[in-house]
Amino acid sequence: MKILIVEDDARIGSFLQKGLEEAGYAVLLTADGFEARDLITTEPWDLFILDVMLPEIDGLQLAQLIRYKKIDTPVLMLSALGEADDKIKALDIGADDYLVKPVHFPELLSRIKALRRRYELHYANDQVLECSDLTVNIETNSIQRSGTDIQLSAKEFKLLVYLLENKNKIVTRTQILNTVWNTNMDTFTNVVDVYISYLRNKIDNNFPEKLIKTIKGRGYMITDNK
Repeated sequence: MKILIVEDDARIGSFLQKGLEEAGYAVLLTADGFEARDLITTEPWDLFILDVMLPEIDGLQLAQLIRYKKIDTPVLMLSALGEADDKIKALDIGADDYLVKPVHFPELLSRIKALRRRYELHYANDQVLECSDLTVNIETNSIQRSGTDIQLSAKEFKLLVYLLENKNKIVTRTQILNTVWNTNMDTFTNVVDVYISYLRNKIDNNFPEKLIKTIKGRGYMITDNK
């Protein structure tokens, strides 16, 4: 597994690189956002570990670049900022996980393994998911309903894919938070409701058949059953 670490604190960067190499990973460390940008776009990687606070090009901008380039490699953000708003901002941009410094190394290893399992499971699934006249191509990140192209943000897309992977099944807010936002904190449940509303505006509102259902007291479900 090939990991790119972008961290400008030499002590932390060296600690992460040494620990991950001892755990059997191939690791490249850079402290420069510009160099990281070039490495991201010119070489294949299995995981990006990005510090949020970097000079010139910060970790959030790098995460945005990764998703703009349609690179699906998992992104783990590191930050001294532990507020909920900071985490939400990073996850909304397209990061897959968020770890607050100081880093507890066994937890970092656990997060890396979980991200890799989730990534491999995701890409072992069918690349095209359907529900009624809605079609989602995971490989190309394209969405169509009745032949009409629909544009979604990275987080909206991830939420829609999760619903489709569980078509005709109820998924709870906690399950959605755990999969899409990588947290099970109840304080974030309103985020789920907000993003379901975003999805409905784009997926359902302009079509007579409503696919996304609210199951009162339990969660949400996407289904073409009447």
